[in-house]
Order: sequence, then structure tokens, then C-alpha cells
Amino acid sequence: MNSLSRTPVAALMVVGSCVSLQFGAGIATPLFALLGPAFTTTARLLIAGIVLAVVFRPRFWSWKRRQWRAVLLFGVAMAGMNGCFYAAIDRIPLGIAVTIEFIGPLALAAVLSRRLRDLGWVLLAAAAIVVLGVDGAGDGRALDPIGILFALAAGAFWAGYILAGSRVGALVPGHGALAAAVLVGAVVVAPFGAASVGSLVTHPAALAGLAAVALLSSVIPYSLEFASMRRLDARTFGVLLSLEPVVATLAGWMLLGQTVTWLHVVAMAAVVVASTGSTLSAAQRADPRPEVAEGHASAPKALV
Repeated sequence: MNSLSRTPVAALMVVGSCVSLQFGAGIATPLFALLGPAFTTTARLLIAGIVLAVVFRPRFWSWKRRQWRAVLLFGVAMAGMNGCFYAAIDRIPLGIAVTIEFIGPLALAAVLSRRLRDLGWVLLAAAAIVVLGVDGAGDGRALDPIGILFALAAGAFWAGYILAGSRVGALVPGHGALAAAVLVGAVVVAPFGAASVGSLVTHPAALAGLAAVALLSSVIPYSLEFASMRRLDARTFGVLLSLEPVVATLAGWMLLGQTVTWLHVVAMAAVVVASTGSTLSAAQRADPRPEVAEGHASAPKALV
């Protein structure tokens, strides 16, 4: 099979990853009322980490101190990214949270490129976020400011995740570091959700929902993204990944009944354009560190 015939299949893999990831978030949201976002994050990372460890069988004992430091930083960034994102969608609509979160990797791409064009994409996304804040949740209510702050924090951790992930990729061979980082992330978030352990004991049926969230939001999308990145160039991968706000909005509308206004649509379209423009701009640069220069385009989002 030549590369041209493989491209449509790989593109469908990226789209499938986005759908699985955001619908997993839609399934996770109702669990917050029972278990809280922190415990849901912990359980998701723990289950996903165990599955990934079984699949990739990391050789923990062979890693040097420098490699372990990189993995630990990657895990902390992952914990912050996931924990803040779930805290955000507990307070504001899913599509809006994902849209706001994109400011993180866009800002990182602008800082690394130092080009006026990339700063322009960040300003476009920032303007869209202001519009979302003014328009509110779409049902007449204003957006929860704490939810907005959590979404912005998730975006900042996403930028850190990209940087830490590129360093891990350079220092630790294979994919065992991902499994280790996911387990580290679960340990970091665990203290914030420990109070909800009793709720899981009294409602054991919720474990099935947590397993579904781990499968849909971590294992399946990561597997699809990993396979697609072997077949697609970073530019195409990044453009397809930029559709996440749209997919998240559809998931929020279909699973959670979250209202979408025309201003929401315009603002999300602006962020998609900004993300796509940043990706295409990065692909034109001859940076010696492509996995960093291309910002979020080359970093799987499956663990968000």
C-alpha cells in the first residue's frame, strides 16, 4: 500500500481519535457529580496507565536519573493538563473549554517561532476567547470565571506537556515512558480526589463508567494517533487535530445537551483557523527541533 492510499485511512484515524477523546470527556462529565473531577481524572489515568504498561512493558529499572527526571516532569505536566481540563468542564461547556485550552499550544508555537504571523494567530484565538466570555454559556448564564481559569491552566499545562514530551522522546527509547508518565500523573492528582474514594465504594457501578472514560479518552485515541502519525506528515496531522473544538462542541451538544450559539460557532471557527494557520506556518519552518517547533501539531492530545 503506497503512502497516497494510506493517507485517507490515517486521516480517519485522527478524526476517530478526536471523536473518541471528546465523547469520552462527555461521558466523564456526569461522573463528576458523584466522584468529582479530581478522582475521575485519577481513575482514568490509573486505568490507562496500567493498560499502557501491559502493552508497552517499560523497563523502569534500566532508566538513568536524567531519564527519570524527564519522565517525572512529563507526568506532572500530564496531571496538570488532565486535572485542570476536567475541573474546567465541570464548570463550563465542553466545547468552550477545549476552545479556550487551545491558547496554550498556540502561545507556545508563537514563543518558539518568534514570528509576527504566529503572534497574530494567538491574538485571533485570544479575541475568540473574549467573545466566548461575553456570550456566556449559551443558555443565558455567564461563564464561570473559575472554569475559564481552569481551561487556561489546562492550556498552559498542555504547552508544558509538549515540551516535556519532546524531551522524553529524545531521552527515553520506545513508548514505555508514556505508561510511566501516565501513572505518575495519577499519583500526582490522587491526593486531590482521595475524599471521593468512599463514593466509589458505595457506588461500584461507577467503575464501569470510569473504565469507559479511560478507554475512550486515553487508550483508543492514543493508539489511533500513534498509528496515524506513522502515515501522516505533521502538517496534515496538526490541521486535523485542530478540529477538536468542533468535535467537543458536538459531543457536548449530543451527550450533555449543552447549548451552542452563533457566537460560539464563530469563536470556535476562529480558533480552528488560528490553530490551522499556526500548524501550516510551523510546517514551513526549517527548525532543527521539529517536534517542538510544530507546537501542538506533533504532540498527541489523547491524554487530555
